[in-house]
Order: sequence, then C-alpha cells, then structure tokens
Amino acid sequence: MIKKAAMRQYWRIQQSQTLISMGFWCTTLTLLVWPLISWRFEAMEPLMGIQPTYFGLAGIGLSVLAIVLSIGWVYDVTFGLWREHLTIVQERNPFTTYKLNAPFGMILSQTNTILRKMSEDDEEIQRHCDFVDRWLEWNSQQEIWARSMSSWKNIIGEEDPFLVHLPPEARAALEAAADEMQDF
Repeated sequence: MIKKAAMRQYWRIQQSQTLISMGFWCTTLTLLVWPLISWRFEAMEPLMGIQPTYFGLAGIGLSVLAIVLSIGWVYDVTFGLWREHLTIVQERNPFTTYKLNAPFGMILSQTNTILRKMSEDDEEIQRHCDFVDRWLEWNSQQEIWARSMSSWKNIIGEEDPFLVHLPPEARAALEAAADEMQDF
C-alpha cells in the first residue's frame, strides 16, 4: 500500500516536471539575459502606466518559450527521433518479444487447444501447437506467472486456478512458487 502510494506520487512529479521545467527555463534564461539588455528599457516612458521593464521581461520569457517549443517541434517533425526511441523501448520489452503474462498465456493456450483439435491431421499445425505449448510451459516458470497464480489464490479467492495447458509437473512447480510468493 505504501509502495503504491509512493509510486503514484513519483509519477505525479514526473508528469508535472515538463511544465515546471519549462517555467524554470523561461525564468532562468530571462533573468540571465535581462542584465545584458536592461539598459535599453531604462530611458523609455511607461506605456499605459506599466513600466517598460515588465514588457522587456515578458518579451524575453516569451522568446525563450518560443525557442524551446520550436526546438521541440523540429525534433518531433523533422528528426522524429522519438520513433526510433519507441522502437528501442519495444525491442527491449520482454513482453513484446518472448515473454507472456499469465492472462494472455491462458487465452493463447485456449486458442492453441482449439487449433490443435481442429487440425488433428495437419502435422505442421501440430508442430506449431507443440511449440506454443513449450513456450507456455517456459513462461509458467517465470516470476510474473507465480505472481499471477498467487493473486488468483489470494485476491480472487480461487483455491485451485487450473491451467489445463500446463503439464502436471509445471503446474505443481507454479503452485509451489505462488505459495512462496510474498504479496505486498
């Protein structure tokens, strides 16, 4: 409970970081540039009762904002480097390359069972189904599957979540790993 609350606050900080950093950029650069050009505004008369200093500061701040947003636009539209970044993120995510989470594994096993029964005479499909069964069995040995099994038992209250696609040894190993799991 505490860990989840702390992570939520951390996420909120990250989400507001963009706006806060933009404010810091504008403020910092405005105050750094102001001493260099302030002498131009000293001799000017107030406009509608507002000192020219405020117009100068606002102009610098808006210029900094425009420059930062322009750089972001060029980065996004011209270079598009974020696309490659997302490709790398996907390539590094094991759940988009070789791992399965347990709920998706259950759906895949049901589809595999249907495919196997519909094409009992086709050796190529049976070979594919055997591969999927081996893949599912390997995934059942991963920690995320033990966490899912533990959650099914503790949260849903299911005494024996039966995973028909697993051999009895793999099912027993998964249940033992789920029993040893510490849920926080």
